Amino acid sequence: QVQLQESGPGLVKPSQTLSLTCTVSGGSITTTYYRWSWIRQPPGKGLEWMGGIGYDGSRYYSPSLKSRTSISRDTSKNQFFLQLSSVTPDDTAVYYCNVGLNYWGQGTQVTVSS
Repeated sequence: QVQLQESGPGLVKPSQTLSLTCTVSGGSITTTYYRWSWIRQPPGKGLEWMGGIGYDGSRYYSPSLKSRTSISRDTSKNQFFLQLSSVTPDDTAVYYCNVGLNYWGQGTQVTVSS
């Protein structure tokens, strides 16, 4: 069974870059046809898909976040990463990594505040 675990700082200052890691176990991020995604949920709002990286390394980004988002991976560690630059308090959210319909990390709270 695939398991995902997010990690990273819980507090980021405005204008800085938010960096998160998703560590995957029970399956390979190079498995054919899968897209490994980052999704967030701001307080009181719905889920927002931010972007993802395919099994072949192809990258996909939400148009609204594309200019500030970078997603990468380390296949040797079976990890993929999120970087979100120039953060503001509006980027405060619970951040999830995900693959498919059923496999989610537990989420990690990130607060943007000085």
